[in-house]
Amino acid sequence: MGSDILVVDDSAAIRKILQRVLRQTGVVIDNILEAGDGQEALEALKSRKIDLVLSDINMPKMDGLQFLAAMKASVQWRHIPVVMITTEGGETKVAEAVRLGAAGYVRKPFTADQIKEKLTGLIEPALPL
Repeated sequence: MGSDILVVDDSAAIRKILQRVLRQTGVVIDNILEAGDGQEALEALKSRKIDLVLSDINMPKMDGLQFLAAMKASVQWRHIPVVMITTEGGETKVAEAVRLGAAGYVRKPFTADQIKEKLTGLIEPALPL
């Protein structure tokens, strides 16, 4: 049984790249859902079971830190691991994400190996053939 992953980024191009990278990691994935901001992501969480979230920090309407705080404040969603994807050069927002409960972060531009490394232990890997 695979995982359902939610990719949250205001850039459609980055969402597509993350989908491709996720499929290259060897993790068993059933579905990859997309959201363009934190508000859309919260709606997606309400509509189905999600096993992992990859979220940008800087987004319009509701940014990644506000979204993460809302998730971690919810008994229903606080157990879902969240990996932040960011262009942030400074440590302030990344430190805030970790303080809020992020399972880790990856800086843009990222590689498939970096994403795979962050997913290790968060969701089940594919079984070797």
